[in-house]
Amino acid sequence: MNIVQWGHVEYLSTYSAMQAFTHDRSAVGAPETADALWICEHPPVFTQGLAGKPEHIYIPGNIPVVQTNRGGQVTFHGPGQVVAYPLVDLKRAGYFVKEYVYRLEEALIRTLLHFGVTGHRVRGAPGIYVRLEDPFGHRSLATQAHGQQAASPDFTGLGKIAALGIKVSRNCAYHGAALNVAMDLEPFERINPCGYSNLKTVDLSTIGLQVTWADAATILRQKLVAHLAK
Repeated sequence: MNIVQWGHVEYLSTYSAMQAFTHDRSAVGAPETADALWICEHPPVFTQGLAGKPEHIYIPGNIPVVQTNRGGQVTFHGPGQVVAYPLVDLKRAGYFVKEYVYRLEEALIRTLLHFGVTGHRVRGAPGIYVRLEDPFGHRSLATQAHGQQAASPDFTGLGKIAALGIKVSRNCAYHGAALNVAMDLEPFERINPCGYSNLKTVDLSTIGLQVTWADAATILRQKLVAHLAK
């Protein structure tokens, strides 16, 4: 896996580069292109996934809105957020999309654990969440009984600290995950994050941790490389 830390880059140019990389590696004669991992942060931007609805963006103001081909709905990217784009040939890696998403989430959970934070999955709502009252506690979340599915995810007492959204084309995945480190969280109040009106967004700073962007990026990079290995 080739790792590139881009630093602060525009979203649209990065999106275009991901598409071009994935198109080129899918071309005849280029099946052995090495996987890549791009680490970066973006200037303020709202991005809409394929399921995105305009009514989930209340007041974009001067923040641009970009339509994308990833899964999911609207989210916000901005300075102080580590964005990771793994560009992975899933067929060569030997796992399907569901397991790939699990591995992305596990890398985020392990990154948080490195800093003493307990991250949680919520059934039906991809991403990673923390308990607002005790983000460092290890008690697991209550889950639905086996075979039952809640009408909608229960975010009571939770804050979302990491998001993910992917696109798979010809067995090759792109887009990726975002970990909130020390952001201006106000833009999240202008949207229904990921389409949920009752979802609070947090970062490491608001739960009491002072972690630099570079340190968080380094740990997330390490955990992604480890968990995306064959």
